[in-house]
Amino acid sequence: MGHLERPAAVEVHHPVPITAYPPAAPLVPVQRDPASAVQSIVLPNGQVVTGYPLAPAPAPEPLAPRPAVSRTAVNIALGGVGFGAVCGGLVLLTSFIAALTAFITQLITLAAVIFGGWIAVQILGTTGRHSGGTTVNIRKAVIKRSHFHG
Repeated sequence: MGHLERPAAVEVHHPVPITAYPPAAPLVPVQRDPASAVQSIVLPNGQVVTGYPLAPAPAPEPLAPRPAVSRTAVNIALGGVGFGAVCGGLVLLTSFIAALTAFITQLITLAAVIFGGWIAVQILGTTGRHSGGTTVNIRKAVIKRSHFHG
């Protein structure tokens, strides 16, 4: 424990400044030979680059302007508004049909009670007592020479 290790030697590195290049000059083609497609260009640092030019990319077709809101979203929204407007009418229609059904049921019940009472009076009213109508007694009649003798 009494022995301490010595640190290794430290190396110091100093950055090397980057030399500034002059501002880039516009690219100027050196040769233009209409017979060949090879072109040469002089770069700002004096280097000459020779090669074939690239074919220009075709221009993209312009896209049709899209509306801010899609038609599907507008149709869904209008459908929701229409459904909401119809729901109130459907509730009223359902209530009206239920009330009309109850009214017709009451009318049928009233008609059955009145008609049943009239039938009961007709059947039970003539039993056991004489009504004030005309009574006809049919006796044995003798008919001679087209004359009635009673």
